[in-house]
Amino acid sequence: MTKRPHSPSYPDTPDGRYFVVRGRLWRKSNPALDGATRERLVKDLMSARRAVREAKGDPEAIKTARHLVDQAKVALGERGAPWWNDGAPDYNRHMAKNTPYADWFAGL
Repeated sequence: MTKRPHSPSYPDTPDGRYFVVRGRLWRKSNPALDGATRERLVKDLMSARRAVREAKGDPEAIKTARHLVDQAKVALGERGAPWWNDGAPDYNRHMAKNTPYADWFAGL
C-alpha cells in the first residue's frame, strides 16, 4: 500500500494502475508524466473543481466547468485511453471484486 499525497491511504493494485476506495478501482495518473507537467495538470484539475462548485445554479457554467475537469483528468491519464500499452483492459470505476483483481482485493 502506498500513501497518496494529501489523501488518506488507499491500497494500490499490484500493477500500480489503480487505487481502491470502498472496493472500487480508480485509475491512477500516468506515472510517465514529469513532475512539472503533473503539477500543472493537478492545479488545472483543482481549479476546474472549484469552478464546478462555484457554478451552482448556472447550468452553462456547470457544463463548462465539468468539461474542464474531464479535460484535466484525461490529460493526467485518469480518464480516456489507458496510459499503459500492453493491451490490458481498463477496469476504471469497476468494483474490484468483479475484476481480475478480485483475489488480490479479497486478501487485503
